[in-house]
Amino acid sequence: GGARKVIKLGTMVHSMAWNDETNMLAALQDTKLVVYYFPNAVYVDKDILPKTVMEKDATEFGKNPQIVNFLGNHVIIRRADGSLVSTGVSPYPSMLHSYVSNSRWDDAVRLCRFVKDEALWACLAAMAAYAKDLNTAEVAYAAIDEVDKVQYILHIKELPSKEARSAEMALFCGSPQDAEGILLQSGLIFRAIQMNINLYNWDRALELAVKHKTHVDTVLAFRQKYLEKFGRNEKNKRFLQYAEGVEVDWQKIEAKIEMENQKEREKAASARR
Repeated sequence: GGARKVIKLGTMVHSMAWNDETNMLAALQDTKLVVYYFPNAVYVDKDILPKTVMEKDATEFGKNPQIVNFLGNHVIIRRADGSLVSTGVSPYPSMLHSYVSNSRWDDAVRLCRFVKDEALWACLAAMAAYAKDLNTAEVAYAAIDEVDKVQYILHIKELPSKEARSAEMALFCGSPQDAEGILLQSGLIFRAIQMNINLYNWDRALELAVKHKTHVDTVLAFRQKYLEKFGRNEKNKRFLQYAEGVEVDWQKIEAKIEMENQKEREKAASARR
């Protein structure tokens, strides 16, 4: 993928420290001590980020406390008078990190079932989506009642090729450029065009169709259908230009789409042999 974009995790942070063993972050935000069990969730699924966080009242640490370090399951804080205090964090998130970093997904699921904590399930959902482990992601998202995401993961699991599944997971994690790159690199040109149509990236869909000399009529047809739905006329010069020389025949387009799907299924089947 390209350069990773910078996303704000929280505001009014005046002290922070990374855990010495795992990818966890402790921060003093305003009057709270906040522990981000899996900060990478912000790149995977921002919706569930708040569920992967532990918050504690920090007023007990007095004015202007500073986090000295975050060792294991303990956050060490220095008060304004110089005295050090330690506050505990659940040991389960670090255990989950250990299982996931060693790809022990079954153990990770067992741990979450044992602990029965939404924060842990939410972490596992984001971790599994990040690692593109669809089975674990499905179980974890179901456990936190994210029905729409479970349905989307089930749709991804039904895709014929590994490349298509990887691209859809990149899309799921909010990286359409990475998804397109995976598809183009794998020669799945139509799927890349279709993805841009589904995202209403009309200019990019037409650009790919023209560049690869395929499915220009498909892009024009879906664009026409989209505009008709909203009662609008075409004003995009490129679309007007190509519409002049291309006939839109839905029967032919649907037959071509089915042929593309069949070709992908056959390619995936031969790759499994």
